[in-house]
Amino acid sequence: MDSKYEALFTPWKIGNVEIKNRIVMCPMGGTSLFGWFELGGCHFDKEAAKLFLERANNNVGLIIPGIAPLRDTFWGKWLWQNPKMFEELKEFMDEIHKTGAKLFIQLTAGMGRSWAITELVAPLHKNKLTRAIIKPIIDTSHELASPSPQPSRWAHDIECPEMTKHQIHEIIEAFAKTAKLCKEAGVDGVEVHAVHEGYLLDQFSIEFFNQRTDEYGGNFENRYRFATEVVHAIKEACGDDYPVSLRYSVESKMKGFCEGAMPGEDYTEVGRCMEESEKAAKYLQDAGYDMLNADNGTYDSWYWAHPPMYMPQNCNLDDVAHIKQFVDIPVVCAGRMEPDVGARAVADGKIDAMGVARQFLTDAEWVTKMIEEREEDIRPCICCHNACFNFSSSKGHSNTQDLTDTMGLSRCALNPETMQSKKYYIAPAKKAKNIAVIGGGIGGMEAAIVCAKRGHSVTLYEKSGELGGVFIAAAAPSFKEKDKALIAWYKRELTKYPITVKMNTEVTDVKSLGADEVIVATGAKAKQIPVKGAEKAIEACDYLRGIKTVGDNVVIIGGGLTGCEIAYDLYLQGKKPTIVEVQDDLITTKGICLANTSYLRDFFKTNKVPVHLETKLSSIDDDGVWVEDIKYGKQFKIDADNVILSVGYNPAPIAKKSNHVHIIGDADKGGHLRTVIWQAWDVAMKL
Repeated sequence: MDSKYEALFTPWKIGNVEIKNRIVMCPMGGTSLFGWFELGGCHFDKEAAKLFLERANNNVGLIIPGIAPLRDTFWGKWLWQNPKMFEELKEFMDEIHKTGAKLFIQLTAGMGRSWAITELVAPLHKNKLTRAIIKPIIDTSHELASPSPQPSRWAHDIECPEMTKHQIHEIIEAFAKTAKLCKEAGVDGVEVHAVHEGYLLDQFSIEFFNQRTDEYGGNFENRYRFATEVVHAIKEACGDDYPVSLRYSVESKMKGFCEGAMPGEDYTEVGRCMEESEKAAKYLQDAGYDMLNADNGTYDSWYWAHPPMYMPQNCNLDDVAHIKQFVDIPVVCAGRMEPDVGARAVADGKIDAMGVARQFLTDAEWVTKMIEEREEDIRPCICCHNACFNFSSSKGHSNTQDLTDTMGLSRCALNPETMQSKKYYIAPAKKAKNIAVIGGGIGGMEAAIVCAKRGHSVTLYEKSGELGGVFIAAAAPSFKEKDKALIAWYKRELTKYPITVKMNTEVTDVKSLGADEVIVATGAKAKQIPVKGAEKAIEACDYLRGIKTVGDNVVIIGGGLTGCEIAYDLYLQGKKPTIVEVQDDLITTKGICLANTSYLRDFFKTNKVPVHLETKLSSIDDDGVWVEDIKYGKQFKIDADNVILSVGYNPAPIAKKSNHVHIIGDADKGGHLRTVIWQAWDVAMKL
């Protein structure tokens, strides 16, 4: 192991529980050991158990599974009312302890206004009759209950009801009863979810959300009363020596309702500011909490708690290190943490451990690989959230996430086997075949690797002199360092298997290859807009790959993800981008996480980047574009040195589907890495 990581591999204690190293697998929604959002109700989740046991066998120190609702989302049964689950949990804990790892169960009071009500459920809640009809199955008023009446974060036209004192006391009792069952099952500790990220306990603690006039609102002590009564109840039930961690946000990073603060921005905090946090951290410690599992943010500034690739690496470290000065209990820091930086922070006494979440989904063995000095073999998480947390929303829409995704969080765009081991797995082929893969992009490389792992003989054809396909362009901006690392990872992986790679080889006739099976992964071609002067525009990929350069003033036609990332990249270069988008919001595509999209929307708003919504392109001149406001029919000109088109792509397969020709990725249908990688597996597993 490289000496720079040594501080991460020293023991530490939470209360009287010793952890073998300073790497914490942080909780992620969807990885609860008691199931997640299944219609059948709570159960011991064997898929999550498999996930954690594999990570425990790969040298993680402390595991904290994703939130376990104290009350089942469907049917309303309390977690403590299901003793069979805890019997299975005890057997599982015996297996975890054999690895030397420790595990805390995270229990949640609830989400309140942050409950990601979907577009499927929202209309049922809005109607009193349907709300009453579905209540025995899913009590939406209970799920949305907040400290005070206020709009839902996801559906602004829904007012969340005020939680009653009876409900508060039920939750406190449930924390105690469930924690006691966890202790009896051999669980090493529990984590309270959470004075963190704008969830229910956090809403009670923040005056902006809490307008109550009873003992759970008003002054500092009242606002933190709910959280302190929870830990008091757990300690009373389990004993003072049973460790209780608290998921904690140091600062809220909020400027207002649904408006976050940018890194480094000078703003007025409406949530928990640092001054209050210094007091709160000590107050919560004195109440009985044994650890702070910390970062920043709320659902209004979601990119702090779930940092996309636009956020700086180690984005929460300075704030978390500051708050450690005010407590005597261990403090963990999460948020795009890099191991070398985390190790230095531990060595310097700034934090006690490094929290990592989604990298564990992408590569179960990353800690082992780091120990064995095989860092180049670590498949990097690219912070896309396309499968692990793709709650998406745009103007006028609540959570547009598909129901299958709601029920299957914490899967991984890059690693289909994560939390889907029954669907995606490597099995030897019944008959070894000669397989041709046409296209050396991510989809083609993934298909080639899976086929080779199954025992097939694979030849990969790439017409250019470089592997990576369109993802080379996607990885070009400065903030896409993990995307670049992913391409490098794929290139190395190809060399580990008997795969013949033929570069600078264009295939025009698949029959000429003499292959038993052909996988076509030739990508897509950029769409064109039939307007006057279209030939003057620069195609998005040509800009990203540096084939064409731009001046200072640039108009981007298309406010989808690619167009917004180009505008962001241009701004970082000191240029002046302007976005023109025909929809009523930026990035309206389903499946792109609100943490990612809200960062870009907030960035453009904060930095006054011109954004013209509900506006279509009319023509392109030498010195700008003419556009039309489609609501009012008004045309106007935007001056520009250059125009970049980012309006989507059309599939470009070089052959038609047949019994032996399979088309994947953008060559089949436009998508993103999740769609192309999972589809590569869907095809490769059947050959």
